Amino acid sequence: VEAKKQAATNRITAVLLKSRTGEFDLESILFLKLRGLGIHDLGCIGECMSLEKLDLSGNNITNLAPLASLRLLSVLGLSANRISNLEPLRTCESLQHLNLAGNIISSIESLHCLQPLRKLENIRLKDNTYNYTNPVCRNSSYRNIVFEMFPNIKVLDGERVVGRGSELYQLCKDIDDTIKAGLYKNGQLVEHPDCKPWVEDNYWEIKRSNNAIIEEAYKQFNDVLHECRLLNNRATHVISQTERSMSLKKQPKQYAI
Repeated sequence: VEAKKQAATNRITAVLLKSRTGEFDLESILFLKLRGLGIHDLGCIGECMSLEKLDLSGNNITNLAPLASLRLLSVLGLSANRISNLEPLRTCESLQHLNLAGNIISSIESLHCLQPLRKLENIRLKDNTYNYTNPVCRNSSYRNIVFEMFPNIKVLDGERVVGRGSELYQLCKDIDDTIKAGLYKNGQLVEHPDCKPWVEDNYWEIKRSNNAIIEEAYKQFNDVLHECRLLNNRATHVISQTERSMSLKKQPKQYAI
């Protein structure tokens, strides 16, 4: 009995899906988050035909076959599982974002099945924040090969490679690499006693002319603030007078006989 109960909790069932989403019909589920539940069997997840976003991170999943029917799925999180075969994802034609960091994908050939996914633009196979990776990432040519396989890719392993911000990211990366290469030689930190600063010693000090400008701006700001307070007082006085006159008009007239 205990073994059956444990197996039920590790398998995705209609009861689990309905309790997590509040939906009665599985085809009505659009978003689903099932992180860290110890799931190893995807069960009836394939019946969620309208599913667009699915997070299955931190489980014990090895078989992705039930995902093959999810044609509308655009975001899929599968980090920290035990996945080695991606073939069932071939038919997930709407897939745009795919997180596979922290699995056991061992070769570039394992990624070939994802090439038909024309909308795929964000792939993550390693995540330095959580120290997640895949054996395939050890290949020195891994990044270049992935770029060749997926010409539409915009983000790889969390790093933007094309589009807005990509040039700045690459520039910063090149500068960091250059600095690191110049700092160390044969594993030892190299000292440069003859290095001179790029600017003069007093370059960063605020000059008096700048101080005068700041003081003048501060004075003008205080003058404007004082005028605002005066206007506020006048407005309050006018409103008070208007309310008083309106209240007098509303009082019933009294006649002496």
